[in-house]
Amino acid sequence: MRFESLKQPLAPPGVFARRMARSLAVAIGLIGLSLIVGMVGYHRLAELSWIDAFVNAAMILGGMGPVAELKNDPSKVFAGVYALYSGLFLILVAGLVLAPALHRLLHRLHIDSQDEGAQS
Repeated sequence: MRFESLKQPLAPPGVFARRMARSLAVAIGLIGLSLIVGMVGYHRLAELSWIDAFVNAAMILGGMGPVAELKNDPSKVFAGVYALYSGLFLILVAGLVLAPALHRLLHRLHIDSQDEGAQS
């Protein structure tokens, strides 16, 4: 994803909308992949049913915490690692989704400050 530099004009709304859509699509794909990894881990290691594995993985990924009680050590280690990953993943996805909007805002503010400097 390439953004315009400071010397270039602000991208048209259509370009911005495509950037946001691309960021959201990548974020949704990464969330789906992370959810699948969590489900497989809970299903295999904690021996949860697929629906219980989905609920546990979704709750951890969403920052809420586990639902099912984990009965063996490998499942507890997986849950801990998955929880740490999920916390960092939340920051990554937020940055990915917000990057085009923040870039546009900062670019617009820079253009506005240049216009004010030219008028004085």
